Amino acid sequence: MNEREIAICEAAARMFTRYGVKRTGMNDIALEAGVARQTLYNIFPNKDAVLFATIRLFMHRALKETERELEGCNDLRKQLGVVFEHVARRPYTMLHASPHAAEIIDGMSAESRKVIAECYEEYRSIIEKLLAPTKGNIRASGMTVHQLTDAILNFAIAAKHEAHDQAHLDELLRSLTAMTLRCAT
Repeated sequence: MNEREIAICEAAARMFTRYGVKRTGMNDIALEAGVARQTLYNIFPNKDAVLFATIRLFMHRALKETERELEGCNDLRKQLGVVFEHVARRPYTMLHASPHAAEIIDGMSAESRKVIAECYEEYRSIIEKLLAPTKGNIRASGMTVHQLTDAILNFAIAAKHEAHDQAHLDELLRSLTAMTLRCAT
């Protein structure tokens, strides 16, 4: 993605958060990004394409930041904290800061959900690598690394949608961490 595409996606994110996906038009995005409407259409043929690119950009940034923060971290509890920060806590905070959170979530098309699912597969790979050194302990607890990875990722994703507030989300993630450590150590 080049600088102009990034600037457009960042502008689109601001508009989607401020006004919702349905009420944000291509003209709004072009104005916020400081580009001509035709320039926007030359890069992205429609609002869905802008939305997919915006989701992909922010998810990719979160993945890269997760990987950077995990470098040199060898404590499983801290590693899980890093992953949960990017999979659950920050998205929860960002969505709940917007008055249009429900619309953003409900308004996602199958294609948007596919982009998010692809990113979650990368998180699945990260979690499996974190758990790999404890494979024997996980096996002794009656699970495989793959099964525990699925449970961790799916629980963390569900937690950000089901939490009543930030404190409840933190409580859910602490419980998930405790269960994971119980299986892995």
